[in-house]
Amino acid sequence: MASNTSKTARASVRAGQAGAAGGALSVLGEFKYVIPLADGKFAYVRNLTNGKTNRLRTDSDAFAEEIRILAAAGHGTKIRAEFAALAASQPGHGWDTTEKRLIEAGVFGE
Repeated sequence: MASNTSKTARASVRAGQAGAAGGALSVLGEFKYVIPLADGKFAYVRNLTNGKTNRLRTDSDAFAEEIRILAAAGHGTKIRAEFAALAASQPGHGWDTTEKRLIEAGVFGE
């Protein structure tokens, strides 16, 4: 039976699957939810509930809402651990401030 997808599309899917196994988004089988950009001013937020990755400003309401969606889906503990790891590895980028702002906004349901 002939496939309706092009060779390029199939190759892209295979490359994506291979990249996910050893790429920067996965550490020991755990996916990163927050990928920092521009010294912590922006971040890619990987939403595993809908499969989308959004580039958001870390002090925006859209960033807080995206983290709220993930926390409501049960990923809050892992995201807070990522913020702690980012604050430790990149102390000048304000990840501790970002986490504090999200906690004060009630994003993690506290």
